[in-house]
Amino acid sequence: MDREMQENRVEKIVIVGGGTAGWMAAAMLAKTAGRHIDITLIESDEIATIGVGEATIPPIQLFNNHLGLDENDFLRKTQGTFKLGIQFDNWGRQGDSYMHTFGRIGRDLGAIPFHHYWLRSLKEGQASSLWDYSFNHKAAYANKFSRIEKIDNSPLDGLTYAFHFDAILYAKYLRGYSEKLGVKRIEGKVVDTILRGEDGFISHLIMENGTEIRGDFFIDCSGFRGVLIEGALETGYEDWSNWLPCDRAIAVPCASTEPLEPYTRSTARTAGWQWRIPLQHRTGNGHVYCSDYISDDEAADMLLKNLDGEILADPKFLKFNTGRRKKFWNKNCVVLGLASGFMEPLESTSIHLFQAGITRLIKIFPDKKCSQADVDEYNRQAIYEFEGIRDFIILHYHLTQRTDTAFWRDCGAMDIPESLKQKMALFKSNGRIFWDTVELFAENSWLQVMVGQGLMPDSYHALAHQVESDKAMEYMNNIRQIQDQALTPIPSQADFIARHCAAARQ
Repeated sequence: MDREMQENRVEKIVIVGGGTAGWMAAAMLAKTAGRHIDITLIESDEIATIGVGEATIPPIQLFNNHLGLDENDFLRKTQGTFKLGIQFDNWGRQGDSYMHTFGRIGRDLGAIPFHHYWLRSLKEGQASSLWDYSFNHKAAYANKFSRIEKIDNSPLDGLTYAFHFDAILYAKYLRGYSEKLGVKRIEGKVVDTILRGEDGFISHLIMENGTEIRGDFFIDCSGFRGVLIEGALETGYEDWSNWLPCDRAIAVPCASTEPLEPYTRSTARTAGWQWRIPLQHRTGNGHVYCSDYISDDEAADMLLKNLDGEILADPKFLKFNTGRRKKFWNKNCVVLGLASGFMEPLESTSIHLFQAGITRLIKIFPDKKCSQADVDEYNRQAIYEFEGIRDFIILHYHLTQRTDTAFWRDCGAMDIPESLKQKMALFKSNGRIFWDTVELFAENSWLQVMVGQGLMPDSYHALAHQVESDKAMEYMNNIRQIQDQALTPIPSQADFIARHCAAARQ
């Protein structure tokens, strides 16, 4: 390494804020570069963490695997369970229900996606539900789980899964992991941020007790306050409440009930939706709603009347504004977690966005100068990902036939982003879904939400007729039979957890 590079190398990273985002960042940086970089995390026990991001999507496995975590130990320490998808009730119409499952549905035949053969058979009056060809769907509703990568003696996928866990326990788990790798934790509050006069970069932080904390690079995980990214650097915020109008949430835990379901449940209410997340020791519940259509008291009453177990703690209230920072990297500061913006937890993307941000930073890791080209590329990728997830969540609200409340009528009538209009129009025409490989949600995700909420294509891929009708149905029926047979020996999720990863009884 030449002298200039040595002098410009980042030697000290300061993370402001703990919680899930802060300790995920600390753990990944310590694992990847901790031998060469001093990492300090500042957090205050007096500042409560939100701690409601308890459901995840499959990429969390990549993060945990990179850290070298033992999956069973991680689940024991976080009261974790397995997640095969999200059930959506009352979103298309009152009484409707469908599941957005992980993993593929069916299996593509040649170059033609499976769902085009399903659409053709549906037009011919032969096919059944799209989800009859989903192994995840079958296992979820049978409350079964096992780690199955492939179904034996077949080319069909096994179970694709993520996790439910206690986010506060996960942060604690990662704190222990990080500190073993040398991350230094400082207790206290940041009261001032000092910028360098020559370039506006962050020079150092001043703590409540007067201590100065210096660093070469800073990561803001300070929650909605955005102490560095907004308080000091005045980055700005892009408001998305015209598309995602919910601005409040209430969270409350209740006692667990049986059976232990391996999926999240999302139930549309009069002016928002209610989540249900089953953990080993309790069930997490919450109500996301729009205060323009329902009062806080009414929303709380609606949530508490729709719990399926004894309340275990007082409800927590949260106010938010959907949207994102105008920049995710500004000067020598990257923002992660709630400080970066708020994407309501409808599709369990919060923890994934923490993961994606820190992974992206490692790929575009800077020197002390923070090349503007690197900063611009990081922001381009982060904005693209945020906006793709935004469109997917808007789809759930806009694609509704509900007219029973003003909230749902307004959601169905709202003007949506052009990017989403194009996706919906393409699918409506011929069932086509094109996925950019850097988008988070792939074809099967868009397919399930659009079909599940009533958007059916007028036609299907012209080359789906290359296979004779009876051969196509035979192929589809074989998939169903193989999956049905493979489901029988799988244990219940409760039995699997009891054998492999049960948490200590409290």
